[in-house]
Amino acid sequence: MPRTLIVDPTAPCLNQPQQLGRTLDGLTGKVVGFIDDSKPNFNHLVDDLAELLVNRYGASKVIKRRKRVSSHPASDTVITELVEQCDMVITGSGD
Repeated sequence: MPRTLIVDPTAPCLNQPQQLGRTLDGLTGKVVGFIDDSKPNFNHLVDDLAELLVNRYGASKVIKRRKRVSSHPASDTVITELVEQCDMVITGSGD
């Protein structure tokens, strides 16, 4: 008689307190980073958001970096650069 193996793909709940990232009190004078997932059209959205963040919300600078392939993580070099230079980083994809 054939055997059937049933696998539960859910991860266990750790029930451990999670530390949230620090909250910004605003964007005035802050450096905002974007990681573009290299999907079509996200670069257009990022350009518009960057202009809005600087002109309306007072961000001092926007740093944009694009991944080569959407299915791969950002390189360690990009992550290190953004961690060192940015107060906040947004990642996303288009289509």
